[in-house]
Amino acid sequence: MRARQLEVFVAVMRAGSITAAARMLNISQPALSQVLLHAEDELGFALFTREKGRLHPTPEALELLPDAERLFGGLEGLRRKTADLRQGRAGLVRIAASPPPAMSFLPAVLAAYRKAHPDILVRAHVAPVASLITMLRAGDAMLALALDDTMPPDIEVEPVGGTRFTCLLPPDHPFVDRQGLSLADLQDQPLISYRAATRPHHELSQAARAQGLRFEPVLEIDMSITAVGFVQAGLGIAVVDSLLPWGQFAGIRQCPLLDEVALPLSLLTLKGRVLSRAESLMRDTIRKHKSDL
Repeated sequence: MRARQLEVFVAVMRAGSITAAARMLNISQPALSQVLLHAEDELGFALFTREKGRLHPTPEALELLPDAERLFGGLEGLRRKTADLRQGRAGLVRIAASPPPAMSFLPAVLAAYRKAHPDILVRAHVAPVASLITMLRAGDAMLALALDDTMPPDIEVEPVGGTRFTCLLPPDHPFVDRQGLSLADLQDQPLISYRAATRPHHELSQAARAQGLRFEPVLEIDMSITAVGFVQAGLGIAVVDSLLPWGQFAGIRQCPLLDEVALPLSLLTLKGRVLSRAESLMRDTIRKHKSDL
C-alpha cells in the first residue's frame, strides 16, 4: 500500500464515509474513490463493502487498521519533521565558544535565536581555542566562536568583530585610580596573562617589542577567566581581553590597556562540511549581531 493509499484508507476508516474523508483530505470524492479502488486492486481484496451508498469495512480492513494507523502516524510525523526542518523550526545546533565570547557575545545571540526558533535544540560548549578546533573536526560542534583568526587549513574563518585588552587589579593596588595603563607602566609589575604560543600572548609581546619593552608574565593562563582568582589573591596585574564582562566579578578593578593591541573574534566552521538549516540560521543570527561588538 502506497503512502497516498494509506492516507485515504485511514481517513475513510476514521470518517466513516467517502464524503467526510474527502472533506478531511481536501480532495474531491471521485479522486478519493479512485485511490481507494486502486489500493484494493493492488492488495487483491476488498477493503470495504458498499451497500446503499455507504461503506462498511471488511474483516481484512479491520485487521489492517492498527498497523495502518501506526504507519500513518509515522508518515505524519515525518511530514511535520521535514516541514519543520525546511522552515527552521526543528533540529539541533551544536555551537562552541571560548570563554570570552561565551560569556559576552553569545548569550545575546542565543536569546535572539531561541526567540525566533523556539523548537530548535541548542547545545552549547565552552572550551579553549585549541579544543574548539578538535570539536569542529569531530563533529561535536558545527560552529565555534574564538578570539583568533589564525587557523589550520581545514578550518574556515569568518571575521565577526574584535576586542581590545584590559588590566585587572586588586582593589588596593596603587594603580587602581588611573584612567588607563600602558605596557610601559607594567614593566616592573608581576603580570598574569596568556601563556606563550597563544594569539593573545603573541599580540601583546609583539606590541611590547615594538616599543623596546618586555612582556613576560610571571603567571601564565590558558583562559582569561582563570585570572580572576589570581588577581583577587593579590598575585599581580592581569592583562586579558576586554570582551569578558569583568565588572560582574567582586574583588577586582578594571583599567583599560592604552596600547592599541587588538584580538579578532572569528566564527569558525569546518571546510567542506555543509551546515543544516538550523545551523545556517544560527550563523545568520551571529552575523546580524556583529554590530553589538
